[in-house]
Amino acid sequence: MTIGAPIALGKATRFLFGSRKPPQKSCEVFINHRGIDTKRNIAGLLNERLTQLNIISFLDSKSMEPGDKLYDSIESAISECRVAIAILSPRYCESIFCLHELAMLVESGKKIIPIFYDIKPSELQVVDTDGSFSSEQLERFTRAIREVRYTVGITFDSQNGNWCDLISRTVNVVKNSLNNEAFWSLDLILGHKN
Repeated sequence: MTIGAPIALGKATRFLFGSRKPPQKSCEVFINHRGIDTKRNIAGLLNERLTQLNIISFLDSKSMEPGDKLYDSIESAISECRVAIAILSPRYCESIFCLHELAMLVESGKKIIPIFYDIKPSELQVVDTDGSFSSEQLERFTRAIREVRYTVGITFDSQNGNWCDLISRTVNVVKNSLNNEAFWSLDLILGHKN
């Protein structure tokens, strides 16, 4: 070998020296939430419990690393996820990011489990107070909110509700949804008909 000559590195060697991340499993559950309302409580608790059960969830503050592209990471997780949890809170509709994620989930036909956190479904309304939404965005976001408003969800009052029951119930709904999807996928692969 000549001194200074390039060394051919295999994939395993590159992985050992950190030039590539290990391949990650696909996101199973996307957690859509308004951070200011929910990141330090329900969103974080759900993410932690799902992780304990080896269910791969995406929570922006826990799933991304410095240098990751925000929009690319979120769009990838949404396209990969099998189920989404939308935590709808009093300030949720103020966030263009929350509304954009929800619209992407609705448009892609993902199963969405809404949690109405300190808000009634009828109170969810897209309001463009500063005129920053285009007419197309406003229509798109309104359509997504309407869709989730008329989806059976879990209602929770953070002052009087039982946090353990909320986490347990939500995780059970997620597990059942993932299991049902796996069952129907296997059924389609095997060619069974209803």
